[in-house]
Amino acid sequence: MNTRVGILIFENVEVLDFCGPYEVFVTTRLDEARRRETESPYRVSLLAATAEPVTTSGGMRVLPTHTLADAPPQEILVVPGGWGVRALLEDAQLLDWLREQSTRVKTLASVCTGSLLLASAGLLDGREATTHWRSLAFMKERFPDVRVHEDLHVVEDGSIISSAGISAGIDLALKLVARQHGDEVALNAARNMEYPWPSDNRRRVVF
Repeated sequence: MNTRVGILIFENVEVLDFCGPYEVFVTTRLDEARRRETESPYRVSLLAATAEPVTTSGGMRVLPTHTLADAPPQEILVVPGGWGVRALLEDAQLLDWLREQSTRVKTLASVCTGSLLLASAGLLDGREATTHWRSLAFMKERFPDVRVHEDLHVVEDGSIISSAGISAGIDLALKLVARQHGDEVALNAARNMEYPWPSDNRRRVVF
């Protein structure tokens, strides 16, 4: 049975934050020799507050697969970031939904400033996490109960995993594939994308 992956999208979401993990999951195959004849072991859905098209930070318009209200149960939930996060930090309905999902999904993941939404929902209190390098100071100041890592690309803390900014979501998703199906499957997905993985886990941006 396919693993259900839900990726949250919202107005002014960063494109690669959600498209990077999306590509990883849909390009993954368990039988590399039969890549063209087989399907991904992941079923990926884009989840949004309404069924209306979502406009990303770069102006791309994207149609959600499901609304938050009618989405089927997910095993992995990915929360991306982007400029639109700022408008959602006090969105009680979304934060309540994230809290509810945290009790249902097996893995809760954030890319870039998506971790700020998890922190706003209280889901990172006492946990280790990271975010885009430009938002590290903000995260530390606003959420003092989060153990923020400045030096790591991807941070794993049990069922919650977070990554640095934008392209780091690709590494996060590959790590989730490796966690579930092994390094070889994840490496083959990365090779198909012509993406250099694995690499060390140090943050790649000097700031």
